[in-house]
Amino acid sequence: MADQVRILLADDHALVRQGVRMILEAQPDLAVVAEAGDGAEAVELVRTVEVDLVVLDVAMPRMTGLQAAREITRRREGLPVLILSMHDNEQYFFESLKAGASGYVLKSVADQDLVDACRAAIRGESFVYPGVMSTLVRSYLERMRRGERVPETVLTGREDQVLKLIAEGQSTRDIATALTISPKTVERHRANILAKLGMRDRTQLTRYAIRAGLVEP
Repeated sequence: MADQVRILLADDHALVRQGVRMILEAQPDLAVVAEAGDGAEAVELVRTVEVDLVVLDVAMPRMTGLQAAREITRRREGLPVLILSMHDNEQYFFESLKAGASGYVLKSVADQDLVDACRAAIRGESFVYPGVMSTLVRSYLERMRRGERVPETVLTGREDQVLKLIAEGQSTRDIATALTISPKTVERHRANILAKLGMRDRTQLTRYAIRAGLVEP
């Protein structure tokens, strides 16, 4: 069909990609024209394949869906991005919006919500999954009861990358190689991250990275 929406689908699990593809291609107006196994591959494909919509898993190796969404929306302004996640979590939801995504879809109900989310994104609308408001209210009330608050994201994109690799257990030298920067620069980023987040060690950084959707639990 000439008016089919061309979709790039990224998920590090091949079986998940196959299932999501089946959901999308059951619709005559949707077609998956490219697949990626991680966020970095998705970013590269956007440069070479003509697509109208990108669907990204939130947690992938090398580059997460959130990191990929930031990079894709920066490079291709106006290209809609959807985040697909197994986590019914308000922090992932807000981080997705901050990353430039048009919507956040739970994998558990993707068969019900994903098609609607795709069509909304193409129309330039946002998609909010039905359960998000009750989740936000419940979480807010629990935080109020405990006297807590959710901190604003204060890290730069590069610091997010360094934090992800630290949380994955990579050494300073490995991080430097992966990001093409010097070990000294990695250490400077690490010190800045600790200072900004008010944390002391790798364990605390890893917990934060999980909450922020940079790595999976």
